[in-house]
Amino acid sequence: MSNVKALPLLDTGTDGSVAPCCPPLTERPMTAAEAETAAKMFKALGDPVRLRLFSAVASHEGGEACVCDISDVGVSQPTVSHHLKKLKEAGLLTSERRGTWVFYRVEPSVLTAMGLILRTP
Repeated sequence: MSNVKALPLLDTGTDGSVAPCCPPLTERPMTAAEAETAAKMFKALGDPVRLRLFSAVASHEGGEACVCDISDVGVSQPTVSHHLKKLKEAGLLTSERRGTWVFYRVEPSVLTAMGLILRTP
């Protein structure tokens, strides 16, 4: 990718409010930094295994899933870990270690930001 520093998917205001990094695609052309951020997110979701993992976490009861509950996607455990890492790097997942297991969560604000970027006027 380019040398443009990507913005976070969400910007947090001083009052704790959360706003998407990028305007809706129909509002105005994206800046280079906004496009870099959005592309990172879409690239991460462009892989079928990553999309399945993201969906499994997002739809899991309670909004979070243990890696042991979502790893049956037809690839080895190290490959699952690699894909989960890529989703985290794209800002789409957060994780927390509890004992020997890692639990993943999709923050609702991430889904909101994704929806806002793709919304129509």
